Amino acid sequence: MGRLARSIGPMILIFLTYIVFSGSVSPYDLITGAIVAIVVGLLVANIVVEKPSKLLQIWRFFYLIAYAIYYFFIAEVKAHLDVMYRILHPKMPVNPGIVRVPYYVETDYAMTTIANSITNTPGTVVVDIDPEKKIMYVHWINIKDVKPEETHKHISSTFEKYAEKIFD
Repeated sequence: MGRLARSIGPMILIFLTYIVFSGSVSPYDLITGAIVAIVVGLLVANIVVEKPSKLLQIWRFFYLIAYAIYYFFIAEVKAHLDVMYRILHPKMPVNPGIVRVPYYVETDYAMTTIANSITNTPGTVVVDIDPEKKIMYVHWINIKDVKPEETHKHISSTFEKYAEKIFD
């Protein structure tokens, strides 16, 4: 598929990001945003878009919305409350360490989404990734189990479910 077809998705994303961060829909910002989106979209199209046909699968967008709702309103809130509990508790009940967390997605975008979700959630941070073994090494504030299948269940399984539907 051609560069133009590959660039449509990035162009739309760049334009929307530009408008959101400029905070304006004035003609100047719309024109400037469109120019920036076209130039940058064409420059990065062959780098960031592997299969442009995925952009036409609208159900992926609905999973993206569901993931955003889950991440911001459930996962983040639970993790913040858990970390606040540990900070405010007189005995600071922590059991920190680094655990192996396997992942089963295929694309780099899905794997990156999972790693970012883990890192941005309080109490966990991805410190290394082994793409050949498909394992993330995660520092966890309160280790509940060290078995990889259990760490996957506790840390990343929900993130992975959404990332797989959105990107794989």
